[in-house]
Amino acid sequence: MADKTLNEIRNTFLKYFEKNDHKIVESSNLVPNNDPTLMFANSGMVQFKNVFTGLEKRDYVRATTSQKCVRAGGKHNDLENVGYTPRHHTFFEMLGNFSFGDYFKEQAIHYAWNLITKDFGIDKNRLYVTVFHEDDEAFNSWKKIAGFSDDRIIRIATSDNFWSMGETGPCGPCSEIFFDHGDHLSGGLPGTKDEDGDRFIEIWNLVFMQFEQVTKDKRINLPKPSVDTGMGLERIAALLQGSHDNYETDHFKKIIGSASEITKVKSDKSNLASFRVIADHLRASSFLIAEGVLPSNEGRGYVLRRIMRRGMRHSHLLGSKEPVFLICLTLLKMKCLETIQN
Repeated sequence: MADKTLNEIRNTFLKYFEKNDHKIVESSNLVPNNDPTLMFANSGMVQFKNVFTGLEKRDYVRATTSQKCVRAGGKHNDLENVGYTPRHHTFFEMLGNFSFGDYFKEQAIHYAWNLITKDFGIDKNRLYVTVFHEDDEAFNSWKKIAGFSDDRIIRIATSDNFWSMGETGPCGPCSEIFFDHGDHLSGGLPGTKDEDGDRFIEIWNLVFMQFEQVTKDKRINLPKPSVDTGMGLERIAALLQGSHDNYETDHFKKIIGSASEITKVKSDKSNLASFRVIADHLRASSFLIAEGVLPSNEGRGYVLRRIMRRGMRHSHLLGSKEPVFLICLTLLKMKCLETIQN
């Protein structure tokens, strides 16, 4: 699928799960409707939080989404990293599939394996997976479905592979899927001291919610174990378009190209961070403003203000004397809104 656009990759994911009896559910708002404790929607499960806890019932038990997310304030804040890595964003989309007490680990692994190796055509010989070190069920399911040898299924004994909603509430082990981008890049396998390099990159996280943490010391089984998965659209698009750099995807290249044209500055290694910041922050600003968030001195408005000021600062670092960020924002806002769900 190397020639597929970001929009086509999103559509392939959603249609795959629709074909497998999942309801395609629209992305919820960036400003959560059901959780005042969150500044922004930061993952696909946010709109389903009350479904997982049993407070809300819906007319489906399987769902798939492409969720708009912002991680620039509150618990999840990637703002200062944006621009200096190939994968950090303030705004991104999270692809996901969800089971509300329907299928569980083996079926979730089966769906993931078929999508990435068949529909996406990813080379299975370049894939590794992690499981929580106590999760023999997931370990054995990967051996059965993928045919992996034991050394391709890495047991992780830390919270990296155990998800929890908070100190109490639903929780469970994770299984992460990694792609090997090749030995020309630095970095080691997950669980090693070099795991933060660019070679082995996580592309999908499968969360198996099977417990409820009642107190710090008491954990019980959920009556209906569920599944919550998350795959960053920009990250999988980079892989399928032949790169480990999200900013090399078709969507970002168009934005960076437009910024380069307006600033009359060519993008190169010396100024790449500034172009990444501008491209990312334009997307975040566009969607936040479209949802009624305006720059201010507090709360969500203050986060937007910080994003916009950081984007403007980097346009000045490129030598531009014009309000480049605002010009690009005006041009991009409607285009992003039109493009994101096509």
